[in-house]
Amino acid sequence: MIDSLRIAPNGPSVSRLVYGTWRILDDPATASVEHLLKRLHLCLELGITTIDTAEIYGLYRVEEFLGQALAREPGLKSRFQWVSKCGIYVPCEFHPQRKVAFYNAEAARLIKSTEKSLRLMGLEQLDLLLVHRPDWLTSADATAEGLNALLRQGKIRSAGVSNYNVHQFELLNSRMEQPLVTNQIELSLLCMSAIEDGTLDQCQRLRIAPMAWSPLGGGRLMDPTNEAGQRLRRVAAELAPKYNNASLDQLAYAWILAHPSSPLPVIGTNQLERLKQTAQSAQIQLEREDWYALWTAAKGHGIP
Repeated sequence: MIDSLRIAPNGPSVSRLVYGTWRILDDPATASVEHLLKRLHLCLELGITTIDTAEIYGLYRVEEFLGQALAREPGLKSRFQWVSKCGIYVPCEFHPQRKVAFYNAEAARLIKSTEKSLRLMGLEQLDLLLVHRPDWLTSADATAEGLNALLRQGKIRSAGVSNYNVHQFELLNSRMEQPLVTNQIELSLLCMSAIEDGTLDQCQRLRIAPMAWSPLGGGRLMDPTNEAGQRLRRVAAELAPKYNNASLDQLAYAWILAHPSSPLPVIGTNQLERLKQTAQSAQIQLEREDWYALWTAAKGHGIP
């Protein structure tokens, strides 16, 4: 079973692996309510109790799809922690008047988007709402006004951000009535900027667990033409016997989980067997030298 942890002193308890819904409508073979319900039940069996979604996912269709599944089995609502994001608006069939994609983290917009997410999924409260991207045209005061209102109204239990740098996080957090509980950032063997730019250090200082999107590098880790991926496959093959013949992707998840900031990888497979295999990665305790061996292979050079 996957362990859980409290994401922040004032945040909810969440599972160490988070099930992401970004691409749940991409594969026609699995884009049915019946198959989604099978995945949700499997998640519970594995101890994956946190679901990550966003208003924009599936060009604004994923949350409605989740709502259809939850309407079929309402008892599932209380068995998961529900995380959503808002703040990105793009041209689509629902909004043909839009000409370009843009961010909007104004108070009224955050409140309206959150209320829509709750309505579509049939939920009374989100366990966590994230501002999806920093909006350069909205003041921290205006963004905090919306988040604080949602917290006071009980529509969200906690608030966080996604893709914020250290300074953006500190600024918004300074305006919050209730501290932000996480920063969902890109983190993988092929994207280590959060380790290097202070983002994960900030999380440790504040004792909040970051969420890690694209933990397999957007699939580049498995791309046979990717040079870093080639090096990692060679090292993973050498390490596999020590870790019960773990695959490269399992070692990649374990590599993220080993960081002392306690990142929560957001996994995105639609396949039941891969979901089971991914869950096994939470049981891998990488030895220090092996963690650095993977770092070295990803970077293509040794430590400084």
